[in-house]
Amino acid sequence: MPKARNVLLIVADQWRGDSLGILGHPSALTPNLNSLARRGVTFRNHFCQGAPCGPARASLLTGLYMMNHRVVANGVPLDSRHPTLVREVKRAGIDPALIGYTTTIPDPRVVGPNDPAFVEGGDPMAGWRLIAHFDEVEHRNYFAWVASKGFTVPDDPMTLWHPAEGACGPTAAPSRIPAALSDTAWSATHAVEFIRSTRPNRPWLLHLGFYRPHPPFAAPAPWHEAVHEAAIPPALRGPLEEAAAQHPLLKHFYATQKRSSYFEGADGIVAPLSDREIVLTRRAYYGMIAEVDHQLGTVLEALRRSGQMDDTLIVFTSDHAEQLGDHHLLGKLGWFDQSYNVPLIVFDPDRAADASRGRIVDALTESIDIMPTILEWLGLPLPRARDGVSLRPWLAGDTPGNWRDAAHFEFDLRGGWPRAEPPPFGLDLDRASLCVTRTADWKYVHFADLPPILYDRRRDAGEFRNVAADPAYTSLLAEAAQHMLSWRMAHAERTLTHLSTTPAGLMDRVAGARWTG
Repeated sequence: MPKARNVLLIVADQWRGDSLGILGHPSALTPNLNSLARRGVTFRNHFCQGAPCGPARASLLTGLYMMNHRVVANGVPLDSRHPTLVREVKRAGIDPALIGYTTTIPDPRVVGPNDPAFVEGGDPMAGWRLIAHFDEVEHRNYFAWVASKGFTVPDDPMTLWHPAEGACGPTAAPSRIPAALSDTAWSATHAVEFIRSTRPNRPWLLHLGFYRPHPPFAAPAPWHEAVHEAAIPPALRGPLEEAAAQHPLLKHFYATQKRSSYFEGADGIVAPLSDREIVLTRRAYYGMIAEVDHQLGTVLEALRRSGQMDDTLIVFTSDHAEQLGDHHLLGKLGWFDQSYNVPLIVFDPDRAADASRGRIVDALTESIDIMPTILEWLGLPLPRARDGVSLRPWLAGDTPGNWRDAAHFEFDLRGGWPRAEPPPFGLDLDRASLCVTRTADWKYVHFADLPPILYDRRRDAGEFRNVAADPAYTSLLAEAAQHMLSWRMAHAERTLTHLSTTPAGLMDRVAGARWTG
């Protein structure tokens, strides 16, 4: 009997694409991921397609741009007609298991308007076999696990992410939760148990989710001091007043971003954070990254000991990234690379990938490429309705011709879970959005009802000067807008557009044969 082909899909939350030791980041203590990268391929310029979690994860698990799956904000349902990774592998007889979450709201036309998922922040996507669910809002399952270990959970369990000492906010202190009981340890513990209990020759796909380095920005001891402050680079930001003058939406963000979204129990807004406070924030962030890497080492060692390493495709990525003080922002929002450039490391155990081991790819890749890569590696058909392209040629050591010359991502300004607030500036709900085309040379941000943004990345790689209104850039502005329009036309909904009736019956014009279903 041939051996099963398995997939370990590791999805962190809010991990910046530059934050890997293999890419030379001075604060990223990632020895286990570095080792995985030396045996696989690292994609340096990998971008997610939306933010926050709901839109980003919908693209990751459907292979569709946000303009097609239309999960535009947290809390927006996913149309049940879209193919998903879990549905495709399950149809093929592969066990799809989930540790963590997928932030998916079901289609209300299928489940009805009273489904319990509609009072939660996001359920697992339909089809996953739940091993351990990290419910995002109240974290009930996680805190129950902590209590089962004999630790006293306070009436307000969220205070476990307060500093062990001192005021809430950016701090050098660890969080109150012990590292052995952190949510990172929770994910790794369940993953090791899953790997040890797998049955021989029964193929599986494990979606292993880690909540970190998502806020609250508080690392448990000893990870809170794993990174020396001297190794932490300063934030990429100029004077706040000049930044706010770039665009009215930036000024809006600066006035409304609350510290409590990033530091449990903190007061005030984000924009005035001092250089010292940003360093402390980054130290906690990179401490959580070091902790995730450490726990990943235990998962990968369990996979090796189980004898399944040589039969398992391993994919490490994140849903979206994190501003981390750059441009005076925290979180994931807007149009800057810091929110959308995410890590991607792929380990292909096949001998055909030997030529690419340790390779670092600089080409632009996108989260929508992960689903077709996994399906193709498993030998499964790719859905017609998909926007992503398989990365397997890169894994084989090739350099594909006619590869994309731009990355694309979107952000919606309507409020999502838990507060469905109206968009700013009185914008209409269906026109409160932005779309980004980002090339090596320029970035164009199109708004339905706000002024555009254009950066000349050749002269302004940090994206500090919006030149959209500069007459010297009129030609580039037109070129960028045309590029975006052509992209949207090429990726318009096409589930059935390859089919055509003929006197011989329904024909598949892509396959050049009669369509059989």
